[in-house]
Amino acid sequence: MLFVDIVGSTALVDRLDPEDVRALQRAYFDTVAGVLHRWQGVVEKYVGDAVMALFGARHSDGFDAYRAVRAGLEIQAALDRRSTVGDIRLRVRVGVATGEVVVDLGDAVSGGHGVASGAVITTAARLQEYAPAGAVALCATTARATAGLIAQRQLASVPVSGRVSPMPVWHAVGPIRPSAARHDGPLIGRRRELATIAEQLTRALRERSPRWVSVVGPTGSGRSRLLHELALALPTLDGVSVRWCVVGCPPYPDQVLAPVAELVRNLAGIRHGDGPATVRKCLTDALTPLFAPDRVAAAVPALQRLLAVPDGGADALTGAAICRDVLLRLAADGPLVVAVDDVDRAAPAVSRFLHALFSTATARGLPLAVLTVHQPQWADARPNPARRVTIRPLATVQSGRLLRHLLARAGQPVALVDRLLPLVGGRPGHATAYVAAITAGADPAAGGLPEAVHRAAGAELDRFGGEHRAVLMAAGTLDGGISGAAIDRALDWAPGRSAAALCDLVAAGLLLPRRAGGYTFTAPALRQVAAERLPRALRAVFVRRAAGTPRLHSVHPAVRQPQNRAGTATAGAVSAGAVTAGPVHAGAVSAGTVGGSSARHAEVVRLNTAFAGSAPLPGRTPVSTGTSSAVSSRDISSPLSVRRLRAAATAGDAPPARTVPVPASHTGTLTQLPLRADRLPAANRAAPAAPESAGRLTVAGVGAPPGATHGVSAVVPVHPLEGLAASA
Repeated sequence: MLFVDIVGSTALVDRLDPEDVRALQRAYFDTVAGVLHRWQGVVEKYVGDAVMALFGARHSDGFDAYRAVRAGLEIQAALDRRSTVGDIRLRVRVGVATGEVVVDLGDAVSGGHGVASGAVITTAARLQEYAPAGAVALCATTARATAGLIAQRQLASVPVSGRVSPMPVWHAVGPIRPSAARHDGPLIGRRRELATIAEQLTRALRERSPRWVSVVGPTGSGRSRLLHELALALPTLDGVSVRWCVVGCPPYPDQVLAPVAELVRNLAGIRHGDGPATVRKCLTDALTPLFAPDRVAAAVPALQRLLAVPDGGADALTGAAICRDVLLRLAADGPLVVAVDDVDRAAPAVSRFLHALFSTATARGLPLAVLTVHQPQWADARPNPARRVTIRPLATVQSGRLLRHLLARAGQPVALVDRLLPLVGGRPGHATAYVAAITAGADPAAGGLPEAVHRAAGAELDRFGGEHRAVLMAAGTLDGGISGAAIDRALDWAPGRSAAALCDLVAAGLLLPRRAGGYTFTAPALRQVAAERLPRALRAVFVRRAAGTPRLHSVHPAVRQPQNRAGTATAGAVSAGAVTAGPVHAGAVSAGTVGGSSARHAEVVRLNTAFAGSAPLPGRTPVSTGTSSAVSSRDISSPLSVRRLRAAATAGDAPPARTVPVPASHTGTLTQLPLRADRLPAANRAAPAAPESAGRLTVAGVGAPPGATHGVSAVVPVHPLEGLAASA
């Protein structure tokens, strides 16, 4: 959540004419809205001279907090450059806070003002009050999410109205170049992937047949570490040194050709911060062995301009073409591997550069290989022959070894391996994040996700929308295995509707088929984030629906009800003052985390709460009681003060029935809840049952003769509010 406000707006407006005030406001709002649009922010509302914007409300990419801070810094710079009425210089304060909110995505998607609710809104507003004019203030969560990407300065904690402890505040200084990741630990696993990729590169270089190899895996799978190991595993080929040109793509680079400029720096040995004279000398020394003197004299200035402004303009494109020629000359002299990490973050201009390099090398028969590392969703068309190597999760034994090493290095008890092993899902990055969180003081028994894992999982889920996202969130609420039938029941869909989406999610690497049938999430964090994105009440509805078709139950004729009695509750609802939910459709409610941690987007779910009763939703037809996903609740007119619920077989003795008293205020009303064996009394769970009557329950009146029963759907007497709590 970003909150920006003008400093001293009241005094400024008082001394201006209305026409000047309007012109000033237009310039201000146009500038702010333009910057927010560039960084994919959504204006939540305008409050006087203040602007509130959301980042990560529609889709999260894991860098929502980074985009919000960059937008705040750019707003300051843009207002400083823009001329206003009478040379008035507008000064603004910006606050950026990260937290959980509920967002109405209907307006946000259409470009209107989103409706957000959550404490993070107040936090962002308070933060900007403590920011000096021209500064961007950050909360602690935002500071952690942008560490290593944004230079920050921590200030003294400030008191906030309504909070017991002061709030820590950071000021954003500006973007910085991400430092290279450390890879100093032992490589655990990945031997098969390492051998496969090395074999592909060896064939391409030895046979002088260029090959494009893609290393594909989700965030936290160890893609960058594998690239690091590849450079170490293939230093020479047939006694000839292999030249590796490795660059990474930062999130949202300021200039589209920044990775190409980084290639030039690596080739010439130029460091960031070197002066013009040093840059010129390094470039001249690198090009002299490759080109004629007149070509060197023309190429050096062009490459200097590329390094200074890699913006995709004419000068930068000229420099990129020279860089491509340099790489081709180097490949003609010896084996060359051009590797680009996180290429899915790069602009299309980088892909065009790589394609042109590869096609020219192929036409000339040069010993060159292009190695790209990216996430599964990157859909760039790679030329043939291309090879795709997918990084699989680590085996359980390998994950345990990695956790033991990380815990021992961090000085933490190695016994925590048993607790962390089910959480990491075979992803080295998740293991590192959990150990880092424990080292920072997190309680491993609390069940919370590390912030980095939460952001990455949210970004993976947000690759999909519509029905796919609905299936993921419904699957997150299911205990045990995931089946298409359970998802269809939870979403109130026709049987089989979720099958296609499940197949797509398996192909995308978010779900795995189980040998015993059904599916499971590829990472436990995906399940947790998917479930948390649903509002609590709707989560309870999904759980109740997914319980499935109730078994036949038996009641005494004294409590038998008419088949079509008025007052039937909507299927899947708790009557008389609880949550009523209709079928899932493309709707408008989202609960989520804005600005870094991924949002609990429920854009395919419409939640309707009715605390005044259990009438069907407006414009909806109650689901028939004959469907497998719904059981209707019926009024009970018999004024029995005590009823007994017992499990019985058609033959043989049954254990004594357990009495369930019904308060007088509830007489005449029973609310349907799905019946689960683990919620029955122990005596009832132990009751024997014949095959033809397995799962039948008998509700008998006090003193009723044996055998006087009738099979109907089960009903359990509860207070309406108690029913809501029980369903949750």
